[in-house]
Amino acid sequence: MDTIQNLIENVEKVIIGKRPVIELAVISLLCRGHVLLEDVPGTGKTMLARALARSVAMDCKRLQCTPDLLPSDVTGVPVFNQKNSEFEFRPGPVFTNILLADEINRATPRAQSALLECMEEFRVSVDVHTYDLPKVFMVLATQNPIEMAGTYVLPEAQLDRFFMRLSVGYPSVEEEARMIHAQAASHPIEHLEPVADEADILAARDAVRAVHLESSVGQYVARISAATREHSQLRLGASPRGTLALTRAAQGLALLRKQPYVTPEEVKAMAGPVLEHRLILRPQAAAQGRTVQEVLAQVLDQVPPPV
Repeated sequence: MDTIQNLIENVEKVIIGKRPVIELAVISLLCRGHVLLEDVPGTGKTMLARALARSVAMDCKRLQCTPDLLPSDVTGVPVFNQKNSEFEFRPGPVFTNILLADEINRATPRAQSALLECMEEFRVSVDVHTYDLPKVFMVLATQNPIEMAGTYVLPEAQLDRFFMRLSVGYPSVEEEARMIHAQAASHPIEHLEPVADEADILAARDAVRAVHLESSVGQYVARISAATREHSQLRLGASPRGTLALTRAAQGLALLRKQPYVTPEEVKAMAGPVLEHRLILRPQAAAQGRTVQEVLAQVLDQVPPPV
């Protein structure tokens, strides 16, 4: 679809040389998923999130996560109105289309838990009332994996709610030189214009669901998830939520490739970004120097794809 290509090319004006990462972020948006951008400082995590948010003509809010952040700072709080002697709900920043949660691991577990219902059920419960979030709602969260002072590890329940975990990575010398030239006068994001609106995103989501998924390919996805749960070196395998996310991501990639159906190649390509952050190694495997990436690659080699 034109919407997908337009979004990717627009974000590429800001994030140079990282098209694969941009494609995955756009696929997450079109699959109704949330993204965790994890990388070292200065690689463009926040800028990628801002560029994607500015590429769609929808509301975007930023939540700077700090240790003193309260759940009410995320979801909102009832405030007493002295004029009518009633409590009125004042929505928090989560009531938006795209929420940029910067340095999410700096928020306490109590504040992080305020996002659990939002990310899974797309609604917010405050006191005895429940409020629906917009039809298009996405959390783009960033975190620094090497700076541990003043940070809190994201719990497994929250990690599982992230559709993908992405890493931007360092640019090549040529890409970094292009970056210097592009930002010589001004930053490209200052001139970035929206290329899609809410109707475009909703239409693209319908197109993702319309991509045909053969039953044998669905069985293939299920066998991959089952193999991670049975693997001797994994303490925690893929959840059913992860299975569904891998299926939807494969449909999104097939649509990006302009294919009317999903093949095992799309499933294998999306397994890493979708499943790696959901898997936990056993302590013995970690002590032996094994990584989640190696174990998942072994699983994909062992599970035969459908012919």
